[in-house]
Amino acid sequence: STTYYETLKGKKVGFVPLSMGFDLTEGWNAGLQNQAKALGYEVMIRDPNWNTEAGAQAANGFIAEKPDVLILHPLDMQAYNRIVQKAMAAGINVIQVNLKSVTNGDAYVGTDWYEMGVKQAEAVVAACGEGSGKNGKIAFVQGMLATPTATISGQGAQDVFDKHPEIEVVATQAADWDASKAQAITSTILKQHPDLCGILGLWDGQDIGTAAAIREAGLQDQVFLVTSGGGNQSAACDNIENGNFDAYYSYDVPGQARDLNSALKILLQTDPEPGSAPFALYTPLKYITKDTLTPSSCWTLDELKASGG
Repeated sequence: STTYYETLKGKKVGFVPLSMGFDLTEGWNAGLQNQAKALGYEVMIRDPNWNTEAGAQAANGFIAEKPDVLILHPLDMQAYNRIVQKAMAAGINVIQVNLKSVTNGDAYVGTDWYEMGVKQAEAVVAACGEGSGKNGKIAFVQGMLATPTATISGQGAQDVFDKHPEIEVVATQAADWDASKAQAITSTILKQHPDLCGILGLWDGQDIGTAAAIREAGLQDQVFLVTSGGGNQSAACDNIENGNFDAYYSYDVPGQARDLNSALKILLQTDPEPGSAPFALYTPLKYITKDTLTPSSCWTLDELKASGG
């Protein structure tokens, strides 16, 4: 209806990602820009390039300009807490995508990280635990410990391992979302534990390094690697196909982009008092293995840009 378009036309949205230039943020942005263009509002981006301080500055800059909605993708659960409160006090609605601060804001769109930790741990238990005929020895290659991904997923995984006394976690180390760190850490773990059965990783971008170390040690047939990510074709499906990853939980970026756009449309139309009616749109996870792989298991950025997400 005409009112719908009139309500959305000319509105302004600020987006502060972790960083641009990788599949998650580029995918969400393709979806966001497609909808903004179709409905006549504007989505502006400021890229802090993995720097929490630069991210806080970018967010504060947006708050001063008073957009209708601010979308945040915070690297650290604590760092943006005050920013979320400040934005809401300034009358700006806040959406947090895939990672969130302790303070809620108006909407959270993204992965339920506790569920992710549980699912990934269950996959590695199935591969290495009771009934598998394997020794139950696994390692956990963590991410950056201040992020919700690591903190909350870590708890989910631990809760599963607690129920499985046959599982022995021989090493837990943080690779800070860095593939070369993950490679070095994994290489050391495999030297110390050449009989390792499985590795729980937390993000495909980091676990390319984990996979490389497993391959270099000649242990691809022995070590089961489960990871997760946004389900981009080259990051996910290609690595399942070539044997780098054994199992992958995808939080499906095109689906998240659609949810992000829905949350935006709701907030731009209803203009609620910031923080008065918080809601969450949790992402359904897709499990990808060689057995479940189909042509539609993954996505590419070109498709997403073309399809409107």
